[in-house]
Amino acid sequence: MIRIKLGVVVSVLALAIITFVFPPYVTVNASEDQKTLKEKQVGYGRGGRVQAGSPSEHAKEAIQPIPLSFDYDRAKVELGKKLFFEPRLSKSGWISCNSCHNLSTGGADNLPSSIGHKWFLGPINSPTVLNSKFNLAQFWDGRAKDLQEQAGGPIANPLEMASNHELAINILQSIPQYVQWFEEVYGGKELYGSGKIDILKVTDAIAAFEETLTTPGSRFDQWLNGYGDAITDSEKEGYELFKTKGCITCHNGMGVGGNSYQKFGLAKPYDKDPHTQGRYDVTKEEKDKFVFKVPLLRNIELTAPYFHDASTWDLSEAVNVMTEYQLGISLSNEENEKIVAFLKTLTGEQPQIVLPILPPSTKATPQPNRN
Repeated sequence: MIRIKLGVVVSVLALAIITFVFPPYVTVNASEDQKTLKEKQVGYGRGGRVQAGSPSEHAKEAIQPIPLSFDYDRAKVELGKKLFFEPRLSKSGWISCNSCHNLSTGGADNLPSSIGHKWFLGPINSPTVLNSKFNLAQFWDGRAKDLQEQAGGPIANPLEMASNHELAINILQSIPQYVQWFEEVYGGKELYGSGKIDILKVTDAIAAFEETLTTPGSRFDQWLNGYGDAITDSEKEGYELFKTKGCITCHNGMGVGGNSYQKFGLAKPYDKDPHTQGRYDVTKEEKDKFVFKVPLLRNIELTAPYFHDASTWDLSEAVNVMTEYQLGISLSNEENEKIVAFLKTLTGEQPQIVLPILPPSTKATPQPNRN
């Protein structure tokens, strides 16, 4: 009994000593020091956080890191995710947004052009949906001002989903769960009038989901944020070449592109595809012939084939094409290898998507039509 009591006394004394010597580890009050520590923490990855120090010396680079998170309407995003994966928005009941912008393969379908209704082949290479919120407009020719406007196009395009907006709405309206979800997201909000399903709400929800599809935490972003060993010396040299050769002129910002239009063939007429006329088809202005939206270079190693015409599957060749036709220069093999190495550091964390369980059709739901 004496031994037990003595042990208790010793334990209490030891705890008192630890508390006195190491008070920060046993107190839970939020002090100014703790607040300062939290402010210095930045996250890399959706599952963990790392500690950062003072602002990076690279803070003024023309390329900026993708923020780790944005403010979103979670209910709207969840509805948009269901619609993004919803094949019943297509005439055949088989094609969804994800068919051409596959989130398992870099947000693209890795085909020269997408396969649409009745196996029709599209006229142009599908760009990635990842980081598309950083584009100044959507589609290669910029004909859609934003993601919401873009989302409505494929549904009614006879070569893509081959449906029409009225049929798509009728299908959603026939499914009680969708009626409920739209009411929960849009009902009672003055901006939308009511929760009744219409094409503006459908495209708004899809766009809300697509805006979440960013890829932060690339090795290059880590380097921009002050972690000097996140990229190798060769990759750093590739970035310097990317700047000094002139690539950075068009490929800058968070998306490393997507924020300007440029003529394809500035230094030398582009002879691989003389037919696709880009912005000219939208504006009918002569100056816009062969002008395209500059593509994003984030995750570029995942999205072959390259260019609007899918003329090459090789990233090294794509770099040489750009320097030849846009800059009027040639690269040595070593320079090419270093630039390609840099480009691969732009691959960020891919969105971790849990596939939605879609509600079943009802007897009132229009049936698929493969014709």
